[in-house]
Formats: sequence, structure tokens, C-alpha cells
Amino acid sequence: EALSVCDGANPQGPPSPLPRDARRRLRSKAGPSASPQPGITGLQPGSCFLFQDVCALLVQACQLVHLDQEHLVSKLCQLIHHLLNRFQVMVDEQNLNFLLSYCISALKQCSSWTHVEILQALAALVYNNGPKCQKYLPDLLGQAGLLVQFSDAAQPDVELRRAAVRSMANLCLSVPGQPYLDESYRSVCFQTFLTVLQSSKTSDVDDITFCMLLQNALKGIQSLLNGGKMKLMQTDQIGSLLAVLKKCMFHGLPGLSIEMPTALYPAPLPQYDKRSPVKQEQSEPATFKKKSKGKQKKGELAEEGREELGDAGNESVLGAGMVKLHLGDVQNSPCSDPRTGTSDVVYVPAGKDPLSSHYASWKRISSSESEYSDAEGGIQSKMRSYQANVRQGALACFLSAIKSIEKRVLYGYWSAFVPDAPGIGSPQSVSLMTIALKDPSPKTRACALQVLSAILEGSKQFLSVAEDANDHKRAFIPFSVTIASSIRELHRCLLLALVAESSSQTLTQIVKCLANLVSNAPYSRLKPGLLTRVWNQIKPYISHKDVNVRVSSLTLLGAIVSVQAPLPEVQLLLQQPSSSGLNNSGSATPHRFNSCEQWRKALPSEGEPPDNPAGCVSSEPCWLLRLCVSIIVLPREDSCSDSDANFPAFSSVYEPCPLRLESLQVLALLVKGYFSMAQSYFLELGEVACRCMEEMDPSIQLHGAKLLEELGTGVLQQYKPDSAVAPDQRVPVSVVVTFWTMMLNGPLPGTLQNSPHATLQTSACDALSSILPEAFSNLQNEQQMLCVTLLLGLNHSENPLVKAAAARALGVYILFSCLRQDVMFVADTANAILNSLHDKSPNVRAKAAWSLGNLTDTLIINMETMGQSFQEEFSDLLLLKMLRSATEASKDRDKVKSNAVRALGNVLHFLQPCHIANPRFREAIEESLQALISTVQSEATMKVRWNACYALGNVFKNPALPLGEAPWTTQAYSALSSVVKSCKNFKVRIKSAMALSIPSKRECYGSTEQFCQIWSALVVALQRSEDTEDFLEFKYSASLRTQICQALLHLLSLAKSTDLPVLRETIAENGDAIGSHVLQYLKAGVEENEAGVHTDLCERERALKGAIKHLRGVEEQQEGKARVRVALYLEGVLANHANATGLIEA
Repeated sequence: EALSVCDGANPQGPPSPLPRDARRRLRSKAGPSASPQPGITGLQPGSCFLFQDVCALLVQACQLVHLDQEHLVSKLCQLIHHLLNRFQVMVDEQNLNFLLSYCISALKQCSSWTHVEILQALAALVYNNGPKCQKYLPDLLGQAGLLVQFSDAAQPDVELRRAAVRSMANLCLSVPGQPYLDESYRSVCFQTFLTVLQSSKTSDVDDITFCMLLQNALKGIQSLLNGGKMKLMQTDQIGSLLAVLKKCMFHGLPGLSIEMPTALYPAPLPQYDKRSPVKQEQSEPATFKKKSKGKQKKGELAEEGREELGDAGNESVLGAGMVKLHLGDVQNSPCSDPRTGTSDVVYVPAGKDPLSSHYASWKRISSSESEYSDAEGGIQSKMRSYQANVRQGALACFLSAIKSIEKRVLYGYWSAFVPDAPGIGSPQSVSLMTIALKDPSPKTRACALQVLSAILEGSKQFLSVAEDANDHKRAFIPFSVTIASSIRELHRCLLLALVAESSSQTLTQIVKCLANLVSNAPYSRLKPGLLTRVWNQIKPYISHKDVNVRVSSLTLLGAIVSVQAPLPEVQLLLQQPSSSGLNNSGSATPHRFNSCEQWRKALPSEGEPPDNPAGCVSSEPCWLLRLCVSIIVLPREDSCSDSDANFPAFSSVYEPCPLRLESLQVLALLVKGYFSMAQSYFLELGEVACRCMEEMDPSIQLHGAKLLEELGTGVLQQYKPDSAVAPDQRVPVSVVVTFWTMMLNGPLPGTLQNSPHATLQTSACDALSSILPEAFSNLQNEQQMLCVTLLLGLNHSENPLVKAAAARALGVYILFSCLRQDVMFVADTANAILNSLHDKSPNVRAKAAWSLGNLTDTLIINMETMGQSFQEEFSDLLLLKMLRSATEASKDRDKVKSNAVRALGNVLHFLQPCHIANPRFREAIEESLQALISTVQSEATMKVRWNACYALGNVFKNPALPLGEAPWTTQAYSALSSVVKSCKNFKVRIKSAMALSIPSKRECYGSTEQFCQIWSALVVALQRSEDTEDFLEFKYSASLRTQICQALLHLLSLAKSTDLPVLRETIAENGDAIGSHVLQYLKAGVEENEAGVHTDLCERERALKGAIKHLRGVEEQQEGKARVRVALYLEGVLANHANATGLIEA
């Protein structure tokens, strides 16, 4: 029966227990011909076999065929393999156990000639069923397991070895939600696959079989890396894997043969990759052995089944495809295809490149005058296809390996895979770019570029060491120059690949790879010119027939305008004029784009060079800005390519949606990085954002809102107090008012109120928070109320994203001068923020805590500017609620806690005597103070402790609090004293020293003992100000010493007679050290003044003189009893300073 089904005869149904209706379905579906039918890829109940029918048939067949009937066993295994692969059958666990037991028993009992077919059936059974095979793993993968034996390097039958490796690879496939192979089995499989990949092809093995063996091993390793989440940690393991992957990456690449060591080692120098001499193409294909040919059943080359469906035959093969490959896109390319090896642009002397000699033989093969017969040519073509599959498999495996290796470890192998500029007279080492430039298969080229992109992704820190801005004339080449050379070579090779590529899919990968390179390269440390070449060469591809190429080209342009912005080179590129364009129209009155030609005019045609050299300033809009606006808002002029069919939702009027979205993102990046250039078209760009937000497509609306936010943020940056932009160079407030009036009369309010899309509402909320305060105060009252009402309403949204954005926006608005003095607005905002502070979403609570910190900053500002009137108007109940909520929030996670403690410090500073005397406040005040003290002492993040120290400093500013008398005073001073001496973070130490210097009266420091403890802690802190385990903290040591010296002088200026003995003792022991630090403190003040830093030249000297005057008066009352006078010591320090600066007073 098994024979009849395999041979395509009409099978008779097996006897009971197979049901009669199942036999009928099997007969009707098998029919007179059981050969695979195209289009049948799976089983659907009612229209095809049912899974259980197939399983029942196979189980029944196994029960009928005994293991001593080896011919039938072989045919039955062919049937299992055929049905499971053809119909994608999922075998249930009970039937799987029976069938696996049968196959394992057959492998143990049947003759060796049946083993290949049995292993093929086993591979089909275990495919995607690994977790169900746990109990069979000892038999298969144990120390003497069947698969381990059959896949051994000593196995003479390569077909048997290949079948065993394939079964092992299928066992390694992971199933989501199911347990994976144990570590011991994973190790066995990994070592087996590695051994296979390290093996060389012997003369008795045909090329295609060897390719399939390599493919199976590569898929196995990829499954281990992906499904097993295998982390490659050991250097020898990583080195061995990368060596075989590099070897397989070039497997069968025409004209190239490399000898690889068994392992690669991390090194900054070029890796060893000795090239073998290029062998002359054989005049005849390798003769296949009769035994192998006999085993190559009909359809055997595609027998890899469902897991390899569609792998073979997808690449360009010989004939017309190769001719097209060599010709390339000559109309669009300024240089010839580098894969021909003869292009002048490659900068490699003719005949020097070993990769150039094979093309003549390729052309010979693909010629109509080929010396091969059609059959032989077909075999060659098939072999090339399988070799390409091996290269693709190696690259796919490498991609998985990159995710399994730490980036810092991976970059040790950089020079093995990334090109470096060749030395004089020496060929360039083979790398991923060798494949990208010279592989005849476009799919393989695309795979190589994907791998290179993955290596480049996240490489910013590694590449940041590159530097070639200066000419190095040294006896050795620094590592920084080596990396810079590699970056330049990557640019050169990728631009070569760009102009030579004819496949749209591969072209897209080249451009994406360039974008990744641009995003991570440190152009500020490199000689200019790299970005100019990329910029000029990518321009024609904006008009490419393939939408994906156009989109990726825009992504690359976005990377250029965002990398280390603003870069002078990019600034010049953006200033390049076109032949004609839009007049500067940054007027105060917005207008619609009435003329399509206004923005479309003079868009560069493909390959058009710029009219003027870089650096010429033009009054016309920059090419990129005009391009993006025209893509976004203008109807397309002609029909797009067939690739548009992939996006059926497109309106027929506009450009494809992905293209418009990418243009919006580039515009946003341009505004963010080069606002000074974009601001000339401020209102026009605002109108673009408006038009996008009026559209129906939520993604277009979203990116319109993001563009709006960037425009608002750009103006905010210009008006910051520390902004370098001159007032007359800023966007005028009147224009900003016009801009926001247009937004609030346009789609923005509707988007905030009615949008069903939370992400869009969130972005709109962020955009509304980017309004310039000066512009907000000039808006009409109705518009101001609209903004406030919208935000207060959105603060009650059920969506956490929207609620968080609204809470943050309220925190921005509360700082506006025209709103913060409105007690009712402050109260409404406080209630809204406190509501969000108790939200279940951590993100909402974090934003609310930040806004609460801003709100309490406002309370302090109002207290200082408006006086008691504001304090009396503000609700006591609300103040108590804020105090309790902030105390509770200080116990939350760090992102909430850091701003909660800031709010606590402000509220405690704001409290009046009436609040402190109020019994309802007493407990809340005590709890809040304990919360601050415990936070200072905690192991929380440094930002939290920094803010807690700052908050305690704010508490000390409130004269109404019983500082120096209450028990919590001792705890607060003790916490700050401990931190200032020993905290690892110097910024925390600085803030604690600052807090200790805030109390304005000696009584606030409490007893003499407490005062002296604080003094001693500061002296110790001064001596330890250079002690740090973290080198990054060292840059803050000068600021720390400055702050400690200020605190010490402050304490000296308040000291009373009972404090002097300890002060004298400290000075007697550490006078020299203290004196040198104080001298340096005074000297730094002079240097800062000379450097133009805004500081009072005499302020530090005045502090010292004030301390001397105070101490002289205190010590004179003691009638000279002290042997060491503190005042005299300080006078000596002052005199030394005066001598050092040449400012000796009379």
C-alpha cells in the first residue's frame, strides 16, 4: 500500500481502525496522480485532508509494515516524508510518539541502505515538534545517540550525514511558549553543526549535496541562536563560529576562494584571510556519482520540504539575467558596475584585484556559444543557486549571531568583516562589502547589507574614537585613524554599490545601510566631504521608480540632517541653491499653497548637479525643505511604480503614504537640527502641519502633530535665557502668536477633543505644551482658556499616554507668568496633578510628580514676588493635601520619587507659622521631613538623593520651622554630614554641602556638639574631595571643593565662643591642607572673573574677611587664652592670597 501511494496509484484504504469516510477522502484527494500540486500548501477541514486522517493512515501503515520488510519500510518512510512536507501536517502528540518510536526502532534494526529515507521521515516528524520529543532525546542526541553517530565527521556516506544533520536542525527549532532543548543537548548540536561547517568537501562528494549539508548545519545554528536565546560568551566559541560563517559567506562565490583559520580572534588589526589562487573554471561540470544520482529522486533537489520552501531558484542564474547584471543601470550610473571588476571608480589598479578575473568565465558560461550542453548548463545553474543559498544561510546565521554577541565583544572582530582601505600595492581584504559589490545574486547582496546594517546599528560609541581631522605623521597608525579609514572605505564602497545596483530590493538595503552608517559615524572628528558625497549621490534616488527606494532615500537624508546637528558641512549642503524656487516668505500672514509649482518648481532632475558650489547662501528655500513639502502637500504629477500596488490604501491624488510620512519625519528632523534655516518658512511649515492634521489618515495626522511640536520647541530654544541666538535673529513674538492662532483656529483643538487615537492625542498634547510663554500671554483670552480647558479635561483621560502628556503639559503651563499668579488656575492645576499622582500607571505618576515639582516652584516664586497676599489666598486644605501626596509619592519608584522630594522641599519652605502651629499639619510635616531624611540616606539613584539634599536645603530656608530645636534637625544634619563625606556621587556631595551652608543663624545649627560635628564633616569632605573610584566624578571635584569652602567660611562667620576649641584643634591638625584649599578657592574666583564668568570678584574675599571680623570679635572676648587664634590663621591665608595675586592692601 505504501508503494502504491508513493508511485501515484489509486490506493486502497487501510483496514479498520481507519474510518470509511477517511479512506474516501484519501482516495478522492490522492486521485490518479499524487504528484505535488502547486497551490496546495496546507490542509483545510472540508476542502482537503484532515490532519487526523493523515496521521491515522501513517499509524495504520506502520502497524502493517514490519521492520524486517526493509523495502516497505523505506517506501513507508518516503510516504511519511512526502505527506507531512506536502500538506504541512501537524501531528498530534499520541501519533507522534508512535511514529517516532517506529522510526527510531527502524534506525536501530534496519540495514544501512534504508537509513537515509528513515532519517528524512524523522526530520519531517520532529519539525516544529521539538518540545514533544523530550523522551526520545537520549536516543537521538545522547552520548551514543543515533543522530550524533550518523552526523559524525567520520561518517563516509555524506547523504546519510546530511539527513542526520537535517533531523538535528529540525529538532533545534523552537516553538513559542514551549520549553527548549536542555543545555547539554544544545551543546552537542552546536558542536556537531560547527564541525560540519569546518569540514572541507572531498572529491567523492558532489557540490549540490555538500551545499545542502552546509545549509542544514547553518539552519541548525541559526535555530539555536534564535529559539534557544543562546548567548555566545566564550572567545573560542565566538571565534570558531565567526570563522566558519565567514568561510561560508563566500562559498562558491565566482572567482574567489579563501582559506580561513579554525577561529578568528578579536583584534583591531586586519584579520587573517589568505586567499587561494583563483582556479580556472572547469570546462566540464563535476560528474555526479551514479550512487548519488540514483538517490536523487524526482523532486529531490526541493525535498528540503516546508522549511526550505522557496529557498532555491530565486536568484539570478546564467543567461540573460547575468547579462542584465553586468550592464547594470547604465543610464543612471556615472560609473560602470563594480561587479565587472573594471570600473575606474574602484581605485584598484587593473589586474590587481583577484576578484576581477572570474567575470570573463561567467560571461563565457552565460553566452549562447557556451561549450556546455543545455543539460550541463542546467546543472551548473542549479549548483550556482545552491551555492548562493549557502551564502545566504551563512549571512542569515551571522545576523542571528550578532544578536547573541555583546556589541563590545563583536566590535573586536570589526576588521574581519568591515572593509579597510587597502595598503599600497596590496589587495583589499575580503569583507561583507565584497559580497555586496560582487555577488551575482541580488538576494545574497541584500543579505550581506542587512548584516552590515546590524553591525553598524548601535556602533556610535565604538566609532566615536575615529579621528582623521589632522594628518598623522607618526611611525605607527593609531587605532583612531584605523577606524576613521574604515569609515571612509565604508562610505566609498556603499556609494559604489549604490550606483552599480539594479535590483530595487537590494538598492533599498544599500540605502538603509548608508543611513545606519551616517547615524553612527562621528563626522565632527572626520575630514569633511563624506556627507557631501552621500548627499549628492542619493538625490537621484528620490525620483526612483520604486517607492521603497524613495522612502529609504528620504530616511538617509533624515539621518544626514539629524547626525550631530548642527554640522557645518550639512549647513552648507542645506544652503545650496537651486535654479529657482520659493521666495522667502516668513511673513506674518499665512497663506495656502495656491500654486503647486511654487514648491515643485526646480526640483532636481535625476543626476542633476547643483548649480552653485556649497557655501553660497541663497534666498531660495533649501532643496530638501522644498522636496519634503512638495511630497507632503502636492498632488503627484504622474503615476507611480508597480510597487505602489503594495499600498492599496493610497489616495490617487497624493504620493504614497510611506513617502509622505518619511517626508514629514525628515522635515521634523530638519526643524530640530537646523531651526535657524527652517525658521524663514515658519508659518508655511505650520500650515503644512495644519493640513496634515486635517487629513483622515491617523499616521499623517500624528506626524503633522510631531512637526508642530518641533516648530514650537525650536522657538522655545531660541528664547531660553542661555540661548546664543541674538534677539533680532529670533522668530518675532508676533509671528509666533500668528502661528499659534492659526493652530488653535485649525485642527488642533478637534484632535485633542475627539480623536479616537491615543497616540495622536498624546502628540497633540505635547505640541500644545511647546507654546512660547510670551506668545501665550499675547493670545486672546478665549484661546488661552481653550488651551487650559483642554489640558484640564485631558488630565482625566482613561488612556495613560494621554493622561501623562496632559499632566506634563499642565506642569509647563503652571510656570507661565500670566497663569501662575492666578490662584484659581493654580488650585485647579494642583487638584488635577494630585489626581494623576495617584494613577495606577507609573508613567502618569512620574509626569505628575514632575509637574507637582514645577507647581511648588511656582508657589515659591509667588511667595517671593507677591508676598503674603498669595499665601493667604491659597487653600490650607489643598496645601495639606499636596504635602501628604508628595510624602506618599516619595516612597514610589525613583522616577516619581526624584520629583516628589523636590516638591516636599518647596512645600515645607512655603509653610507659614499658622500652618506649622496647626495640629492638622503637625503630623504631615513630621512625616514629610522623615521622608526627606530617609531618602538622603537611602541607596536610591543619585538624582533622587541629589534632589533630596536640595529639598532639605529649601527646608532650612523657612524661618518659621524650629530649625536647631526640633529632634528632626539632628537627623537632617547627620544625614547631610554623612553624605558630604562618603557619597560616591560628587554632585550629591555638592548639594549636601550647599544645604549645610544655608541656615542663616547660629541657633539653627543647634548645640555646640552638633555644630562641631558639621564642621568636622566638612573638613573631612574637603580632604576627600579628590578621592573617587569613578574617574567620571573627578570633573566635579573642583566644584565640590568650592562649595565646601563656602560652607566652612559660612560656619566660621557664625561660630560662637563655645565652638572655638574644636575649630582651633582642627586647624592645628589640618591647617596646611585647609589653607591650601581656601587659597585655591580664592584664586579660582579671580580666574573665573578673568575668564568672563559672571561672578563678583570680591565676593569670596568678602566672605573670608567677614569670617575674620566675626572671629576676631569672639576671640577678643576670651582675653587671649587660646594659643591658636582662628582669626589670625585666616588673616594669614588672606595675606598669602593677596601676595599671590599682587593685590596687597595698605
